Amino acid sequence: MRRFLSVLTLVTLMQSFPIVVSAQVQPQAKQSSDPIQMVLAANWMTNYPDNKFYPERIISRADLASIMVKAFRLDKRQATSKENFVVPDVPPSHPAYKDIQTVLKTDIMRGYRGNLFFPNQRVTRAEALAIFAQAYGVFQFPDETVNEILAPHPDAASIPPWARKAIATVVAEAFVNTDTQGNIYPLKPMTRGDMAYVLSKYLQRQGQDAEIPDAPPAPPQP
Repeated sequence: MRRFLSVLTLVTLMQSFPIVVSAQVQPQAKQSSDPIQMVLAANWMTNYPDNKFYPERIISRADLASIMVKAFRLDKRQATSKENFVVPDVPPSHPAYKDIQTVLKTDIMRGYRGNLFFPNQRVTRAEALAIFAQAYGVFQFPDETVNEILAPHPDAASIPPWARKAIATVVAEAFVNTDTQGNIYPLKPMTRGDMAYVLSKYLQRQGQDAEIPDAPPAPPQP
């Protein structure tokens, strides 16, 4: 209920005020420092062996699988008890084998024909945001509401139809980084800096929710 009310409030505000979000489509070190430090502290993403983050590098499908498992604790979901999938291009020796099995079992990510996963394939922003929304929980907005949420973004028409509801979810929750004109750039590759931004906003949302006290339990019936 809390999340539903939050979404209604955000949608109402979006209809009245322009969205101003710090752009990180091509992040620079100074712009990305806070989000990067947040996700590093949460251990949702890590530096390379040389202790550098490289925010401009592209996220692969294997990278995204591992990030989703960490951020949403997918390995704790009941679906992970299912039998492992046979994925010809992700053998048990693959570094992300366990995480890829987890996202497949939980239906957060899916394979391609022939049960192939293409772990090294780069991910577009539309794909990454849709997969993030799948893990977070896609709001079942009617099409009219989806269009209203995305309308302020000049490049909304370039969002693939299959991703519009998912991207409307993350836009409504203020997780998406845009440029100063509000462009989402759904067809550009998702960079590590982009992903850090999204995850940092999700971390902030978790902190806000944690500050809201739960309702006290109902008194026992006589």
